[in-house]
Formats: sequence, structure tokens, C-alpha cells
Amino acid sequence: MGELLKRYGLVTTAVVGLVVGLVAWGLGAPNLAHWAWAAGTAPVVVALAISIAQALLAGRMGVDAVAFVSMSAALAFGEPLAGVVVAIMYTGGNVLEDIAVARAERDLRALVDRAPRIAHRRTGDAVEDVPIEAIAVGDRVLVRAGEVVPVDGAVVDTGALIDESALTGEALPVTRRPGEDVRSGTVNVGGTFEMRATATAGESTYAGIIRLVTAAQTAKAPFIRIADRWALLLLPVTLVLAGAAWAWSGDPIRALAVLVASTPCPLILAAPVAFIAGVSQAARHGILVKGGGALEALARTATVMFDKTGTLTVGGARLVAIETAPGESADDVLRLAASLEQASHHVVASAIMAAAAERGLALTLPSEVRENLGSGLEGRVGPHLLRVGSPAMVFGTVRPPDWAVRALRRASWRSALAVFVLVDGRPAGALLLADELRKETPRAIQMLRSTGIARIMMVTGDRADAAETIGAALDLDGVLADRSPSDKVDAVVTEQRLAPTLMVGDGINDAPALAAAGVGIAMGARGASASSQAADVVILVDRLDRVSQAVAVARRARGIAVQSIVVGMALSAVAMLAAAFGWLTPVAGALVQEAIDVAVILNALRALTPGRAAGFRRPMPSAAARDLREDHARLERDLDGLRTIADALDDADPARAVALIGEAHRLVTEHVVAHERDDEVSVYPRLTRFLADNHGLAAMSRAHREIQHLARLLGRLADGLRPEDVDRYLIRDAQRVIEAIEALVRIHNAQEEDIYEHAVAA
Repeated sequence: MGELLKRYGLVTTAVVGLVVGLVAWGLGAPNLAHWAWAAGTAPVVVALAISIAQALLAGRMGVDAVAFVSMSAALAFGEPLAGVVVAIMYTGGNVLEDIAVARAERDLRALVDRAPRIAHRRTGDAVEDVPIEAIAVGDRVLVRAGEVVPVDGAVVDTGALIDESALTGEALPVTRRPGEDVRSGTVNVGGTFEMRATATAGESTYAGIIRLVTAAQTAKAPFIRIADRWALLLLPVTLVLAGAAWAWSGDPIRALAVLVASTPCPLILAAPVAFIAGVSQAARHGILVKGGGALEALARTATVMFDKTGTLTVGGARLVAIETAPGESADDVLRLAASLEQASHHVVASAIMAAAAERGLALTLPSEVRENLGSGLEGRVGPHLLRVGSPAMVFGTVRPPDWAVRALRRASWRSALAVFVLVDGRPAGALLLADELRKETPRAIQMLRSTGIARIMMVTGDRADAAETIGAALDLDGVLADRSPSDKVDAVVTEQRLAPTLMVGDGINDAPALAAAGVGIAMGARGASASSQAADVVILVDRLDRVSQAVAVARRARGIAVQSIVVGMALSAVAMLAAAFGWLTPVAGALVQEAIDVAVILNALRALTPGRAAGFRRPMPSAAARDLREDHARLERDLDGLRTIADALDDADPARAVALIGEAHRLVTEHVVAHERDDEVSVYPRLTRFLADNHGLAAMSRAHREIQHLARLLGRLADGLRPEDVDRYLIRDAQRVIEAIEALVRIHNAQEEDIYEHAVAA
């Protein structure tokens, strides 16, 4: 605050001195005018002299020296009007910098300003207001409507509707069910709810973010220090040019004009303004950069290394397929398994229950549940006796049936865990759970390459077969598997020697590698973990494409900073030469130089804006993209049905085969083909309004035609089919067509969702 008052005081003194001097000059008192202008200049010269002396004692020398020389020379040569103009421009530039930086830091400061200070702690039937520092792990906390969640915790009793936009940038509120986590710093936009604290205030997500914000506001980029050194070259050049102008013309005022025109102080401030603006722009997208230094290093990145689990993949068990015994329903198998798994706290149980919730299946409370640690559960769900768990638990030493062997084979192909379901002693199905690739991962990799990243690698502690499968699917430049944390550090250091390297990870075991990299990015959506503390950049939203966005923001900010410095220095050189030839007086030189400085600083503030990628029109509304994705989610059930039919045809008798092929034809005609036709007639014309380059739509239309062609082939098989026409060759052909349709539509849907994201991001 004291420094701010000093700056405002100096600019006020200079302005008052200028105004009083002009009034005195107008009233015919030139001596009084000169004294007024000198009085407005002198305090600024003294303050500068003190500042320069302090900097020299600390082993630094800044560009203030040029301003000091020009104002001192103006007073010495009897040109106080030029001196007071320079004083106003110099102090005014500092004030302008304060305003610009405050504008650029607004988004970061908003995080700190929103920090809660009071929590409503429940003790028995009473509720008391206490400082958040008094909240202990296990305390029950009441969060009222519209309040900021004070500490990290888990929802109890009723659900909660939470606005996480301050942390993640996502505009839509999310629902948190009982038992699910809520993070400090988010806002309760629903009714009052209770939570049980899982962390103290100092260890909560928001406290960690505030610490990162503090680092982001105080760090200084190496690039800015380089800019300072560039500017320091201006001092000897200016003195030589001023001396040459004086010697050539014999006029000391011409030398003064050169000194005044060279004043670069606000100009060099354009570099920090650009970097702070870039940090602020990144924060709007849920990307917290720890200062301009990290942003500048991020802009220079040439190699990116990814951890696998939780970074390229979702980082937990997800239901990827349901294999059923002949005659069983996939939904029934999942509903029964999820009902029994309600009695377990295992991560697999959570994944099964989440899958059932996504399908809207109503669960039944289980009874007589017994858990066999590490193998599964037994118990009753309604009238049924269930056993859910590993193949050894369900089948014992008996050879599994053929459909179960096929399920195990498919599980091995997908590096998935197979959980079998036994209903009343009858094997009914298997749930395949795996850590699958994030939906946005292929697009994120593609976006990184489009930003100019030359080399993309994966380094993981996972086994080689699973890692190489993902590496091949993403067309990565290298895959390093079976790596311990120390091995990861060695790999990062090796790459860093070859080119500036960025490491992306999320787990505690990634923290050493993040610290070793030129830039470390932590996927910190689950809170401020060790990886977040070690990283230079923290992604606060669980989206991998924010990595490429961070690189793009950093490169744009650095480009604007370089542009500001180069253009500003060039214009200053032109002004100095004009002054040396006598075309600018000292006062005019000061005004021209300040106009250059203001223009360059305003140019640096462009880093606050996202910029526009070529080839895009206005962005597609996120609600429209969400509706399109929901259509795909509804179609997934029909695709699951097609897979079940294809499997059931293995053991079907002729009559059953006719019914199954007919049902497949109905699903394809009424749902799949109808959906693709609607895409072509309705959805794609809407998308063209948001994609100037029709990104991928031509290929999608060709996929529609291929799907319709396969649907016609299936129709020919099903049309008029009788049991006596069925043989194993016809069944095999039907299976191939059904499986081709199912696989093609799944890939097609994934590609369409990539286009939706492309349109929304425009």
C-alpha cells in the first residue's frame, strides 16, 4: 500500500507542477513557471535516485537509469518543461502498469477473495459458527444455500448441487450424492446440506490453490529478466547517440531530446503485463500457472511426457462391457450385481454401482451379505441368492462355460478385470471393468501436435502390454513402461537434456518427475496433492485437453511479449534518431515516447484474450453439444443389445436364430439407421454453422453411408428368413454384419463427439 501511495503521490506532484507552471506561463510569469516545472520534476528525480541506489546495492540495475539521466539532464540544461513531461510520463506509466497488472490479476485475486472464513459446525442438535481453522477431520459441517464450501468433505444424508466453476471453469453445476466428495472453494447452489470434513482448512483444496495463487502472483519469468538486460543496452547506446548529436550540432538541447525520447520505462513493463495476463487467461480455463516463469518455460516446450493412469486414462475402474450367458439380460445382471455391491466399499463396487446409476437401474437393498476379502461378495437380493466376484470364487475348480471363457478372453484383450455374477447357482454374466482411455485423450494429443510439440511420449509404472496398446492407439512417439518413480525421473532428465520437456502426471509417484522436468503439469482436479505442489502448472478441471490449451496460452503470451518489446524498442530507436537530427524537441520527444509506451502496454494486454484459431466460426453452445452426446448415450444401449445378440447366436437353434436376427434388424433399422439419418439431415447442417472448415463432416457422412449399407445387408438376411433356411454359415454371416455395425457405430460416435468438442472449443 505504501509503494502504491508513493507512486500516486509522485504522479500527482508532477501533474500539479505542470499545471501550475502552464498557468504561470500564461499569466506572463516565466520564472515562476520554470520553478513550478522544476518542483514537479525534482521529487521524481530524488525518488529515482534512491531506487537506483537500492538496486545497485542489491547487485541490480534497471531501466530507471535512462529516465533518471533524461530528467536530470533536462534540469541541468534549463529545460524543466521537458523534465516535468518525462516525470509525468514515467510516473504515469508506473500507475498504468499497476492498473494493467490489477486488471490482468483479477481472475487470480478473485480466488483468494472468495476464501471462506467461517464454518457452521454441528455439535449434537446445535449449530455454531466457528473459524474454519477450528474444523477438524470428522466434524459435521452445515453448508447453507449460496455459501462457499469451507473445507474438503463428504456429503452426508442428502445430496448437494455444487457450482465448481471457480475451480474448474465448468459452467454447469454438478450433483454430489451422499458419500461423494465436495471440495472447498466450490459454491452450494442447491439447498442446505451437511458434510463430514475430510481435511482441515490448511490441508483442503482451496488452501492449496491459494498457496499456488500466491506463487503465481510473485514469481518473475526469466524472460522478463532477459527483457531488462535488453533494455539496459539502451543506456550506453542512448548516451553515445546523445553525445554524437551534441557534438555534431553543437546544441546540448538536441542531446537532451535524444535522452528524453529514449525513456523506455513503461515499455519494458509490457513483458510482465503480457505474462501476468497469460497466467490470468489460463486461470479462466481451470489452469493454474505458478507465475510468469512457468508460463515462459511452458511456451518453449518441445517434448511432452505423459503418465498413463489417471492422466491419459480415467484413473479408475469403469464398466467397459457386460458379457451374458445365453438367455440372460445385461441390465438384469448389472442390476443384481450393483444391488449386492451396495454392501461393499471396494473400488470395484463403486464402479459397478456407478454403471448401474448411469443406466437408471433401480437397486434393491441386499441382505445376508458376506464378503470374501479379495475375491467377492455373497448375499441375497430379493428372492435371489447371489455370488459376485472372481472366476475362482464363482466357478471354483469347475471349468467355466464357453461364454465365460470367451468373456475371460475378451477381458485379457482389453486388460480388463472380469467380475462374474452367479444367480441362484447359475452363471448369469460377467462385468468387464478396466481403466479406459479418456474420451478427450486422442483429441488432446492431436491438439498438442497442432501447437508445434515435436515429441510426445508416455512413461508409466504399468506393465508393457497395456501401455503399448494405448501408445499404439494414440500414435505416440515412445512408450516407457514398468518404470519406478526414480526411473521416471531418469527418463525426464534424459529428455530434458535433448529439448525443453513438459511432464504431465497426477499421482504422488509422479511428483519427483514433475519437479525434474522443465515444466511439470499436475492433473490436480481431485485436490492439491504432492504432485500439485511439485508441479509448475496445475489443471484444476479433470480434462486432458487443458494441457494443450495451457501450451497455446503460454505461446501466445510469450509471442505478444516479444512483439511488444521488439516493436517498442524499434519505435524508440526511430524517435531517438528523429531527435538526434533535430526533428523532435525534448517535450515532443517525451510525448512521442510515452505514446509508444502506452500503445505497447495496451498491446501486451491482448494476452488477456483467448485469441481466435483460424478456420473457426462462433463456438457451438455447450448445451447443444451435451444434447448430442446424450443421444449417443441412449444409442449405447442398442449397441450393447447388438453385441448380446451376436454372442447369443453362437449357441442358438434355428428358430432362436431367426428371432435374434430379426431383433437385430429391428434395432438397427429403428434406432441406429434412424439416428444416423437424423444426424445427416438435422445435426450436421447445424454443425456447419460452427465449423468453417467442416471439420471431419465429409468423412462422417461417408461413415453414415457405410452403416446404411451394412444395415441393408442385415435386412437381406432377415427378410423372409425361416428356421429351415438357417445354417452355421448364415449365422456366421449375420454375426459378422451385426458386429461390424456395432463396432463401426461406436467408433463413429467417438469421432462425432470429438467434432462436438471441436465446435464447442471454437
